[in-house]
Amino acid sequence: MQARNPSDSYTMMTEIVLPNDTNVFGNLMGGRLMYWMDIAAAIAAQRHCNAPVVTASVDNISFENPIKLGNTVHIEAKVSRAFNTSMEVHLKVWGEDFTQQFKYKSNEAYYTFVALDPNRRPRVVPPLTPETEEEKRLYEGALHRRQVRLILGGKMKPDEAAELKALFFTKHD
Repeated sequence: MQARNPSDSYTMMTEIVLPNDTNVFGNLMGGRLMYWMDIAAAIAAQRHCNAPVVTASVDNISFENPIKLGNTVHIEAKVSRAFNTSMEVHLKVWGEDFTQQFKYKSNEAYYTFVALDPNRRPRVVPPLTPETEEEKRLYEGALHRRQVRLILGGKMKPDEAAELKALFFTKHD
């Protein structure tokens, strides 16, 4: 299976914030944004593996700045690491205010997807080869984020997370 680059999965999704998308303060509802982010991330994951995918986890969503009614939302997504049957997708969300003519960062998150075969069973995905310094940084950190997800999900014991433990403990001679 041939390795893919993060740029092969790059997805940009753009939406406009309409009244039905907002809360009583005129801000984009977090749930609506997470819905749009899930779509963008799924497209990126499918581009990487050329197969249908399902969302396995959503973590580390940070809400930095609200996006107001009438503003435009830009969601950038690309695969940050591929494991055996799963892929981590990194997302950045930008708001754009056309009347004030500025663009601002709103959110960042990681979603995990599992690729499926025709029988809806997990299938192997292509490996990922990062190219840029940012892609390499995200790639390296993905192993640690995965181990945290597995521990929190009860699928890994903390003692089994060797790479994660190495961040906190050093060997003494």
